[in-house]
Amino acid sequence: MCLACEQGDQERMWELVEIISTGKMPAGHTADELRAMGLPLPGELYREEQADGTILIKQRSPAEIEALKKTNPFMCDAPK
Repeated sequence: MCLACEQGDQERMWELVEIISTGKMPAGHTADELRAMGLPLPGELYREEQADGTILIKQRSPAEIEALKKTNPFMCDAPK
């Protein structure tokens, strides 16, 4: 694969990560497709804003996800 193609693939993956971090499922993708690409599902990432305005995207631990499911019954619990 050429460098331009690799860079394009990386940019598309980053766009998907940004959408997922907002808690939304990217249009045109299923949970199985995201898993096959090695990406987390919505709810497994979250955005954290720093004092300087920088946005960090962080991944929740499996224990943290389970704890959130117990406290919020409306969180997606679709099979992985």
